[in-house]
Amino acid sequence: MPSPIDQVAVERLVGVRVQDLSLFEQALRHRSLFRGQPDSHLDSNERLEFLGDAVLGVVVAEHLYTQFPEKTEGFLTRLRAKLVNGRHLAQCARKVGLGDLVLISDNMEQSNGRANQTILADAFEAMIGALYMDQGMTAARLFIHRTLFDPEDLTQLARRHDNYKSLLLEFAQARSWAQPRYRVVDEDGPSHAKVFTVEVVVNDESYGQGQAGSKKQAEQRAAREALQQLDAIVKK
Repeated sequence: MPSPIDQVAVERLVGVRVQDLSLFEQALRHRSLFRGQPDSHLDSNERLEFLGDAVLGVVVAEHLYTQFPEKTEGFLTRLRAKLVNGRHLAQCARKVGLGDLVLISDNMEQSNGRANQTILADAFEAMIGALYMDQGMTAARLFIHRTLFDPEDLTQLARRHDNYKSLLLEFAQARSWAQPRYRVVDEDGPSHAKVFTVEVVVNDESYGQGQAGSKKQAEQRAAREALQQLDAIVKK
């Protein structure tokens, strides 16, 4: 039976000629394909995701330790978190076109699953796991360096503030305003792929909304939008 994935496309993505295509096929299989099956973890990409996460952690820690010999453990930990969080991994997955290759159920396809942050991040880690099993650590390290580090200015990334909720709270406190309040205004999609819409209210007015697959991420996006609106108002 022919593989449902394109070997040429996979090799273009990982940058090497693969030996065992079935590993990469499994790395691209989302668990939605096996809903209701008790042994779905054996066929989906969950186990390879677990392995890829571990390989990714080692390579990122090694790279940061080498690149920043004078920095503290706290600095290295914070920078690592920015590199390996789901949002950043999903961005890397999009850059290499991984969304076009993932294997998902029809329901997930209709729910725009190929753009889902969690699905993309998990598949990205699973591909690292497959590459490690197929080619070894050197190939996995080269792939991670090419996709995670090469496009990034790590020093600039370390300085960037990504916790928009904290920034919005500081913004409000500096002006003696009430603490921003977040509320879920909509939930959409099936239980395994919910999309939350969260609104943030400052001084009894709505200043931003955010959508994401988790409430926390939706709150962050709402806070970012609110900061942009409030900053523009304050500067007038």
